[in-house]
Amino acid sequence: MKKEKLPAAVAALRVMQEWGVERIYGLPAGSLNTWMDALYDEQEKMDFIQVRHEEVGALAASMQYKFSGKIGVCLGSGGPGATHLINGLYDAKHDNIPLLAIMGTRDEKELNLDAFQEFNQNPYYNDAAVYNRRVAYAEQLPKVIDEAIRTAISQKGVAVVEVPVNYGWVEIDADSFYSSASSHRKYPHPLLNEEDIDAAVEILENAKRPVIYAGIGTRGNGDAVVELSRKLKAPVAITGINYDTFDYAFEAQLGSAYRVARKTANEAIDEADTILFTGSNFPFSEVEGFFDHVDNFINIDIDPHKLGKRHQADAAILGDAGDAIRSITQKISVKEESPWYRANLDNIKNWSEYTSYLEEKTQGPLQLYQVYHAINQAADEDAIYSIDVGNTTQTSGRHLKLTPKNMWRTSALFATMGNGLPGALAAKAEFPHRQVWNLCGDGAFSMVYPDIVTAVQYQLPSISVVFSNREYGFIKNAQEESNQQHYGVDFMDIDFAKIAEAQGAVGYTVREIEELEKIFQQAVQDEKAGKVVVIDCKITDDRPMPVENLVLDPKHHAQEDIEAYKKRYEAENLKPFREFLEKQGLSSRHQ
Repeated sequence: MKKEKLPAAVAALRVMQEWGVERIYGLPAGSLNTWMDALYDEQEKMDFIQVRHEEVGALAASMQYKFSGKIGVCLGSGGPGATHLINGLYDAKHDNIPLLAIMGTRDEKELNLDAFQEFNQNPYYNDAAVYNRRVAYAEQLPKVIDEAIRTAISQKGVAVVEVPVNYGWVEIDADSFYSSASSHRKYPHPLLNEEDIDAAVEILENAKRPVIYAGIGTRGNGDAVVELSRKLKAPVAITGINYDTFDYAFEAQLGSAYRVARKTANEAIDEADTILFTGSNFPFSEVEGFFDHVDNFINIDIDPHKLGKRHQADAAILGDAGDAIRSITQKISVKEESPWYRANLDNIKNWSEYTSYLEEKTQGPLQLYQVYHAINQAADEDAIYSIDVGNTTQTSGRHLKLTPKNMWRTSALFATMGNGLPGALAAKAEFPHRQVWNLCGDGAFSMVYPDIVTAVQYQLPSISVVFSNREYGFIKNAQEESNQQHYGVDFMDIDFAKIAEAQGAVGYTVREIEELEKIFQQAVQDEKAGKVVVIDCKITDDRPMPVENLVLDPKHHAQEDIEAYKKRYEAENLKPFREFLEKQGLSSRHQ
């Protein structure tokens, strides 16, 4: 009996489908034509999202997993298309994101002959990938794809597969391959070592000034962290990518620390004697010696490689952050509300009053703060936010009113500009019935705005809010601290609303505070009607407060410097943490 045959590329797509792959991001090319044929054949079961730049496709594939937990797949042609993918692959690598990147290359007979667009692609991806292979013969293609996906998911990284273009057209036996997806199992949570838990509990029982530092490993366990915080009377600092784990109204939330941060977190950590560091890989803690002054450091992580990585640990717990937090909470005694805890609550309230004042201004030039207020007023309670890199990362963590009903995602450790729009594409594709926002600066949006037309073409409505201040603000602010002058950071204004309209989207421009409410309400209606919206907000170039370099405490700064600082950042009523400590009868650890 004649065996059933099918093209090797179709077989590979069917393997992907077994792993839950529903779409592939990329654009066509001669070295990818075999995949285009296969995608045409499988279009009822799998979508092809034709992006305008391969980098957008790779970033969308990476962001897809961050939003949905489903592995993303992108295509790059041999040579320039493949190299365009690299930024998205490194975003995935740094954030431990499973991703499959398929690279085209020349026909087998042209390999190693310096053919058109040929280069030795395999070494190029060695650093980025946990799996990096060229398919050796056509029948191997679906098997290598299966191995690549299994490796990417199990090792939480990038898998790269290079495929000579002629292999995908070869007819192979339909029973010569299979998908191992049904055999995939997640690692069970490690069994907690009770001696390690007890060591942590003993430290916390004796701590006078504890702070919980809740990293992304606590996602899905926010209630457990809050329960421990209230029982221990310890305020909670969070890593900058973990805001949506907690309700913004949680009374003891300090926000994130260092530069993409809030004042309250930096001050509390600076005065703390004990840090419960859980589920985080905060790089600046090691580089800047962020915890060098504390007496005790407790490290919780599910990855043994990260225990002790960022700071020497006095107690180390291998395990799931939520499991460990719950175990500690069961064993810890209930603490009375301490002067330390009350001082932090007062400091948090003072900071909240400051940010509310900025957000709710009704007069004066348009600043980014009032734009956030408009977003908070207009957004659905379960809105999804794709956040670009720069001032937007910093300020969204200060001003968005997030709860666990939301999703907030960005390019975290690699911090590549231009990830916001690709993330919005991926989020809307995964969650078509939820409201999606792309928040970005004009520098970042300039990198990727051609793919607004991708959202229009594939009917993926979202609202892109562009904070236009005609500069690379985050870099300009850094130059203020390190350089003799600003250079290379300013650029000309762009009419993004007009560009959006040319792409088939709806474009709005906001120049005044009083325009915000009406335009944002209309934008939400447009998005719900299936339209892609771009709101170009022409804001001032006011620098958000650099909370890593506070000038508020008269014990450390001259009064004239304090007055100048408060005037610049409109912070006349903002107080140094020392005042709240002394009000509670405590002294600063830094006299």
